[in-house]
Amino acid sequence: MIFGAASSGGKVEIPKDSSARDRQAIAGIKAAMGSSSASSLLECEFPALEQLNKLGDGSLRSAKEAEQANLDFVMKLIKELKPVPFLGPRVWLLTSSASSKSFNSAAAMKSKAAGAVYHSLRNGLPTDVDGGDIVLLLNPSSRGDYSAAKTVAFSEVSTSVVIINGFAKDQKSVPGSATMAYYYKPLTYNSQIAGYLIRKFPEKWTTIDAATKETVLVTSDNDILVKGTNTPDLRNSVRAIQKAFDTRAIMERKSRT
Repeated sequence: MIFGAASSGGKVEIPKDSSARDRQAIAGIKAAMGSSSASSLLECEFPALEQLNKLGDGSLRSAKEAEQANLDFVMKLIKELKPVPFLGPRVWLLTSSASSKSFNSAAAMKSKAAGAVYHSLRNGLPTDVDGGDIVLLLNPSSRGDYSAAKTVAFSEVSTSVVIINGFAKDQKSVPGSATMAYYYKPLTYNSQIAGYLIRKFPEKWTTIDAATKETVLVTSDNDILVKGTNTPDLRNSVRAIQKAFDTRAIMERKSRT
């Protein structure tokens, strides 16, 4: 762990908006796919909506907005992986067995337009995935969904599988052998966003102060991931942000006296 490293001009920066975040996420995913050190099972996790308070309000409108934002992102990703429809690698878009019919219809239509193959896990596992194919699993939300991702990723054909913004994860959902290609998490302190934890493969996990834009903590997979999982333990990142926030507040008070 490295404390106090400045992030100005560094490789990991706070994205200024959702478009910048999407570019950052896609870069991390593509880097992981091209790396021999990464797993065939990749994960990408970030808040789909810019307004964080909408994510937990439980309203149908917010859920629809989140679905649309996730689908918009995965279409951007498909276009990056397959710039010309019907050429290049075969890309699959898989949706959760719990996804609504309306969402599945929209996903199927957009996948076809982008030259990707659509499949709903409501219908079980796809049976004709080949080596060299890329499988994108959007918003898995059940044990069966996560099991499907592992089955395809660790099959004999060694297909790249990317889990995008999974729901209802537990410690068995995504194994420790997976690779976090991209992770973006706002960190709160005193009821406000005080920092961010970002992992963009192949860089390490980077905790950045929201006010100063400085890196306050850099962490490796071994130090941050909960044992046996692909889930980060946020406690050290939160402590680093709290320390930076409190130190700045003390210095500001001293400057006024």
